[in-house]
Amino acid sequence: MSSFAASHLSPSYPDRAAWGTAPKLRAWQQEALDLYFRREPRDFLTVATPGAGKTTYALRIASELISRGIVRAVTIVCPTEHLKRQWADAAGRVGIAIDPEFKNSQGATSRDYVGVAVTYAQVSMHPALHRARTEARKTLVIFDEIHHAGDAKSWGDGVREAFEPAARRLALTGTPFRSDTNPIPFVTYAEDGEGVRRSVSDYSYGYGPALADGVVRPVIFLAYAGEMRWRTRAGDEITATLGTPLTKDQMGQAWRAALDPKGDWIRQVLRAADKRLTEVRRHVPDAGAMVIATDHETARSYARHLRAITGEGATVVLSDDPGASDKIKQFSASEERWLVAVRMVSEGVDIPRLAVGVYATSVSTPLFFAQAVGRFVRARRRGETASVFLPSVPTLMGLAGEMEAERDHVLDRKLPEEGLDDFLVEDAQQKKDNPDVLGDELPFETVEASATFDRVLFDGGEFGTSAEPGSPEEEDFLGLPGLLEPDQVAVLLRKHQADQQAARRRKVADAPAPVALAPHEEIAALRKELNGLVGAWNHRTGQPHGVIHAELRRACGGPAIAQASADQIRARIETIRKWATQRSR
Repeated sequence: MSSFAASHLSPSYPDRAAWGTAPKLRAWQQEALDLYFRREPRDFLTVATPGAGKTTYALRIASELISRGIVRAVTIVCPTEHLKRQWADAAGRVGIAIDPEFKNSQGATSRDYVGVAVTYAQVSMHPALHRARTEARKTLVIFDEIHHAGDAKSWGDGVREAFEPAARRLALTGTPFRSDTNPIPFVTYAEDGEGVRRSVSDYSYGYGPALADGVVRPVIFLAYAGEMRWRTRAGDEITATLGTPLTKDQMGQAWRAALDPKGDWIRQVLRAADKRLTEVRRHVPDAGAMVIATDHETARSYARHLRAITGEGATVVLSDDPGASDKIKQFSASEERWLVAVRMVSEGVDIPRLAVGVYATSVSTPLFFAQAVGRFVRARRRGETASVFLPSVPTLMGLAGEMEAERDHVLDRKLPEEGLDDFLVEDAQQKKDNPDVLGDELPFETVEASATFDRVLFDGGEFGTSAEPGSPEEEDFLGLPGLLEPDQVAVLLRKHQADQQAARRRKVADAPAPVALAPHEEIAALRKELNGLVGAWNHRTGQPHGVIHAELRRACGGPAIAQASADQIRARIETIRKWATQRSR
């Protein structure tokens, strides 16, 4: 077949290209393509941030290899059934006929097809069949999101057995890191200076460079805190404030209360997200929004909340719904406002018009979080922004602040024994009829859950201060224009924060003078405030409290906190607050 059609793929095919990139390949795609054909490798791992255009790049390689006679067949291995169809549609438009309905029981497919699209699970169930197919013709195997091949030993073993004879193997991923240490088939690992084996990519294109190139949207994270109150099975009522330093169990329970559809927290956040969507649609009329829910029951409840807020129904996509693919296509082609999905991050929810997201799930692995955010970053034209609303939870705050960090899959490390990050992404793709359990596994009842606007995270910095939902301070951030360049986003965020701080200073100046505290009371209050900020910084960075205090002493001078004066403590408070508004340290 001719490679002519593939040569005219848009850079983000099958979606619209980002501004300034059509009709040629994007710079990263061309660079990676050139590198591939200079090396002529049997195995090649390409790591490119979600939304960068991996489909275009892979199909271009496939068409070239076929036209040169290097391969005669193509097998595409995907995480989900929906992605099989998505790949087949994309390939069909450039003249590569792929069968997405191939079943193991068939044994062979029609001669009309150049190849098939299968899932990792499908391959693991009958690796010998797929090995025989691979041996029958010179085959290019494209692994979509190759990290899924490490989901279980049986999957990895099956993939290795099935495709070891392949003439060429092209591995793709946007998120190579995993929460476990299962090796990924056909991925090279090399020891670093400390003897730790890390995955090695042949070509890498991260979120930071993609943002600078205008290939992906800048992401504005809007974090919401609030007071949570719940009743344990023993009848005790517990109150905690999300967004303040809490124990692991308290954090898990407060997080769970926040996501409870019976509480006001999720209603208030959904209302704020819908306001943000309305603002974005002033500039991007077809912009859509998605809630990533934890389980089926809460997904339906969230949809009812959205109907009450917007007056319109929301599309609900459940992981075991046989019509999920059709619903996703219909929503993608429509101008409907809201989609609610049960954690279907890597299940084909790839809708370029999604610009607003609500992270309403308890999954906190770096892999899942990156995949979730990746649903909103695909750029169609210059200046589009993405806005993601999330609970003010240290784990999520840390991940949001590290959006531009590059990660490799590490084999030689000790897995955490407990904690919120123990959830594996494969569990996130399974059917969920019951809520996840966070913290205390005993059932409890949410008594009250209210939201407060906490802060905005962007480009590693933090902006804004606590405000009530519906307040002018919150509206400033919800009302950011829907079309902004990254540097414009930063400028506006800094301006809004400065306006907030100035308004608060005026309010304080106009307020009656507070009752003067005794010196020992003032110092005690300042110590408490500093210790709270140090605790929050510990949650964000993982640095021990003692190390943070020592660094503050080096930065500000003075003795240990027990001997420090009120002015010295104030200087440290101001310093640590400045850290929080700057790029991650």
